[in-house]
Amino acid sequence: MGTTASQLRKDLLSEYQELTFLTKREIILAHKRFSELLSKEDRNVPTPRVPMEKVLSLPELKSNPFRKRISHVFSTSDMKDGSLTFEDFLDLLSAFSDSATLEIKSHYAFRIFDFDDDGTLDGGDLEKLVNCLTGETDDTRLTTEEMRQLISNILEESDIDKDGTVNLSEFQHVISRSPDFVSSFKIVL
Repeated sequence: MGTTASQLRKDLLSEYQELTFLTKREIILAHKRFSELLSKEDRNVPTPRVPMEKVLSLPELKSNPFRKRISHVFSTSDMKDGSLTFEDFLDLLSAFSDSATLEIKSHYAFRIFDFDDDGTLDGGDLEKLVNCLTGETDDTRLTTEEMRQLISNILEESDIDKDGTVNLSEFQHVISRSPDFVSSFKIVL
């Protein structure tokens, strides 16, 4: 289903529109931006991949503290290198679009925050999440005690079954009470 042509075929454009939360105009713009990231050699490959470093150079991702996790979560690369095909790129943009549902957005947010990819947010994931948000410099890093207390508070609020982790349904429950989540979980090209 991949495409390398500078023009997107009409049948693919329609299919992508049916499979994503993106408009035709957004898909065409995404294709243009993706094509700009490809090297000349990769433009002739049947299903080209853009390396993660190039994906992360996009202004829309460059300052996002979760940019590497975003690239890894949406990458279908067998090499687990964070590289994206055009369809991976569309999936990413679709999940972060204004039209994506709360369920889709919260599902991908959970996967992005699940740093060890084990299907739960445990203390280690929560610590990495907080460090991404606060920065890891000496000026912004929380003390060990502050981090312990914050993680304890997060688990107290979110861990409904009290197993010491936050699963997807618990995360979605918390997110459903956050009215600004849907509007803030977005990337616009």
